[in-house]
Amino acid sequence: MNKPNQIKKFVVLGVLFLLPITVYIFFASGVNNFAKLPVLTPSVSELTSFKALDGTAVQFKDKITVLGFFGSNPTSKDANAYNLTHKVYQKNHGFSDFQFVFLLPEGSESQAASLKTKLSEITDTQKWKFAFGSTEAIEEVFQSLQSNITLDADYSTPYVFIIDKEVNLRGRDDDEDVGLLFGFDARDVAEINNKMSDDIKVILAEYRMELKKYKKGKREI
Repeated sequence: MNKPNQIKKFVVLGVLFLLPITVYIFFASGVNNFAKLPVLTPSVSELTSFKALDGTAVQFKDKITVLGFFGSNPTSKDANAYNLTHKVYQKNHGFSDFQFVFLLPEGSESQAASLKTKLSEITDTQKWKFAFGSTEAIEEVFQSLQSNITLDADYSTPYVFIIDKEVNLRGRDDDEDVGLLFGFDARDVAEINNKMSDDIKVILAEYRMELKKYKKGKREI
């Protein structure tokens, strides 16, 4: 057998060996990528008592929201903000129904505006919203999450949460490290870059699939 035929034989054998493995990996990964992110807490409190920096209303309904609490001293959370911007926000803010919302007590507007200006130097902050309300309103929203995380004395927490379009808290019910994972620690770059980024992909894929089914259904009517 000449050398070209030997090469062809090895190529064919290699394809026959690798193809089943490739197909298996593809479908196995597909299950993970398109599985729904579990609902941990239904019916989180809506943001009816909050206003953005420009005075407009802010809401969870019909949005996929990353929710955070930066407290009365938001400029001290700039490292967390940069982590979230680089690892999550910049990758996903082009999705039409995606937003970041951070709740702060009334009176912290100037600090929040300063932080947003800094963030605007590295990204388009149109979908990064600081929302202001009373400390009682902040406490109400936080408690409605029913998480195992506590709010600090200045009404802040380093953890951020995923709220879906139906105003439910999404997270992990079988996380390999903690079991129930209600929120993601913005101080931990690895956690944000891996776990949170993956979960955002899952929920965005979920809604994209629902939108495709809806459009297909309309065409068939």
